[in-house]
Amino acid sequence: MAELDRVEKSSHSLDKSITLPPDEIFRNLENAKRFAIDIGGSLTKLAYYSTVQHKVAKVRSFDNTAKEASSEKLYEISVQEEITARLHFIKFENAYIETCLDFIKDHLVNTDTKLIKATGGGAHKFKDLIEKKLGLKVDKEDEMTCLIRGCNFVLRNIPHEAFIFTKHADSEFRFQNTHPDIFPYLLVNIGSGVSIIKVESEDKFERIGGSSIGGGTFWGLGALLTKTKRFDELLQLASKGQHTNLDMLVKDIYGGSYGSLGLTGDLIASSFGKSATTDKEFSKEDIAKSLLHMISNDIGQLACLYARLHSLTRVYFGGFFIRGHPVTMHTITYSINFFTKGEVQALFLRHEGYLGAIGAFLKGAEEDNPNQYSWGENYAGSSGLMSASPDINPMQRARSGTFDMLEMDRLERKLVNLPLLEDPSSYVPDTVDLTVDPLAREYWLFCFEDALDGVVKRAVASQPDLPEAVERAEKFRQKYRHKLQTLRQQPFAYGSLTVRSLLDTREHCLNEFNFPDPYSKIKQRENDAALRCYQKAVAALDALGWEEKQFALVRGVLAGNVFDWGAKAVSDVLETDRDFGFEEAKQKLEERPWLVDSYNQWLQRLKGPPHKCAVFFVDNSGMDIILGVMPFVRELLLRGTEVVLASNSSPALNDVTNGELQILTETIAAMDPIIQAGLKEDRLVLVQTGSSSPCLDLGRLDKELTIVVRERRADLVVIEGMGRAVHTNYFARLSCESLKMAVIKNPWLAERLGGKLFSVVFKYELPPPPPPAAPPMKEEEEEEAVFSP
Repeated sequence: MAELDRVEKSSHSLDKSITLPPDEIFRNLENAKRFAIDIGGSLTKLAYYSTVQHKVAKVRSFDNTAKEASSEKLYEISVQEEITARLHFIKFENAYIETCLDFIKDHLVNTDTKLIKATGGGAHKFKDLIEKKLGLKVDKEDEMTCLIRGCNFVLRNIPHEAFIFTKHADSEFRFQNTHPDIFPYLLVNIGSGVSIIKVESEDKFERIGGSSIGGGTFWGLGALLTKTKRFDELLQLASKGQHTNLDMLVKDIYGGSYGSLGLTGDLIASSFGKSATTDKEFSKEDIAKSLLHMISNDIGQLACLYARLHSLTRVYFGGFFIRGHPVTMHTITYSINFFTKGEVQALFLRHEGYLGAIGAFLKGAEEDNPNQYSWGENYAGSSGLMSASPDINPMQRARSGTFDMLEMDRLERKLVNLPLLEDPSSYVPDTVDLTVDPLAREYWLFCFEDALDGVVKRAVASQPDLPEAVERAEKFRQKYRHKLQTLRQQPFAYGSLTVRSLLDTREHCLNEFNFPDPYSKIKQRENDAALRCYQKAVAALDALGWEEKQFALVRGVLAGNVFDWGAKAVSDVLETDRDFGFEEAKQKLEERPWLVDSYNQWLQRLKGPPHKCAVFFVDNSGMDIILGVMPFVRELLLRGTEVVLASNSSPALNDVTNGELQILTETIAAMDPIIQAGLKEDRLVLVQTGSSSPCLDLGRLDKELTIVVRERRADLVVIEGMGRAVHTNYFARLSCESLKMAVIKNPWLAERLGGKLFSVVFKYELPPPPPPAAPPMKEEEEEEAVFSP
């Protein structure tokens, strides 16, 4: 109790005025079910699991009975309440621990848990305080086990979790795509000392080395030499210092480089080497910088030696020494590059500060088996990388004090790679990384901000019977606009900034304020209108000669793709001209030759044998799916090709969802015997992608879809739409034939690609040729091969 008394006495000096708004910090506490905490020397990381009640849009077809039969509408959309799981992680300075515990206690309502999992050096120090404030028993977990579990979890579930830091590059942060197989790797955890851990699987890891010279050494020596007690202030000093004033360089000894040993003149020969022979005072900044280089170089060389000893090329750095500070990451990166000559890259993690808390939470949630699900970062509730660094983003710090947040939502489906990717480990979904293209970044940030009024208007219109929708829509506007402002200042906040991430952030913010499907009414109206034209459109196609028909089918898919409410140039036309229809869309299309034109090769391929199975990733509702895609699918079925239609699991813009597509396909089947036979004979199947984005990540697809693709031995992938085939997957390499079709509906993008508005992308690609067969072995070589160990 003496320890608790000391904590309580010291806490009287805390800033009790800190505001903890529940809609920003500690969100959804009333539904918290389970807790974990990781307390380090200066930072506390709290984790909790909650259930989130939010609205989802469900479609239901009308019965052909009773009064519903007289309805002109094909289906109804109902907004229903659904409960999903969410993980919350909050990071704050230990100085605020009592204030935060009081806040949690006051807002905790129905938790059933009796204990809190704890890890970190401070878990014992604050044990009595936690138990007293929350009434929960503290259950301590092994720090290293929690760290590894947390690291595995973020590497599996958060794309663009790992990054390379390159100072002075066009983009200092270069994010790595998540490798399908995350093992093995080396984790260098730099706390007070250094632990080097080799991780081979979820439960197999060992500490293979370490050093007593780590973050504590930098802090301790720095405090002695500069009289600066705070760690972050010491790093601030280092960022302004010039280490060459103290460090003896190779050129100071040899007058230049030492060529025979491959040592450049600027290489440090002796850390602090000049301080003994130079009779002058050194600045605190120079001392801190020299010290940082000395510690970083030592850690870097140690990490390289262990990486080479164990033949590992993936080396992740974490711990309080890193903490997202550019100066620290730069010195570690420089050291690794020097000692390995670029063969090993220093990788850092966006959420390295949360690893222990995540691992402790997972240890307490084993009965729920969280690893059987896929999880996704909720951009609406996450602060973003480096948001707590005052020198990097003062605006964000002012908004949330010293607090930093990460939220992850449990996804309904396990997400895995498309088995048809040529090389899953090198697959990058996004075509352009806006973090390295400032011109494109500024344009797209402006574009999304400019479109905000229209999105708000449609969100309110989608819920005409709910008067409070106007207020919620305004809150959405403010939140999304703030996200855009943050991304202007720190475009790397959620990994690589892309058109996809801007779209996904907008969808997350819409869902945050209970707008699950702002385009529901528009989709319903356009589906009904397109269905009335289906039979006439098919009859017109069937009357054409074979070659004319193939071109008309492709042109129909492209014309349908014009109807995209996510493109301002199109939505303006659709809102002002109610007579704009399918034929008018055809007239908008660029004449051949198209911007990207492989049509002749596609036509030639159609003269050959039919494909066994085509997987078609569809795009928009209405004209697109009904008058564009379905006739194309019908032709594939007539050729003897099985077709898998892959559509979004949840709404995004006016994209067709799997629930809507089921109803639309059944309706079309009632008037088209070919579609009906395809369904009945199981040659036409509808599967959801597991996505709720206007773009497409082939590395995170519903596992059920990938099983269907594998079982049916799909040999053709068709990807349609600007979001799925241009903003993403334009450069995706597949192990089978692929067809990417889109209409460019953004004038800026069209001009940048060398085209104009409504330019066409028609990209047909063959798979890479198989590797050449090995030459037949001679008899004596065969014998050697058999008997070789």
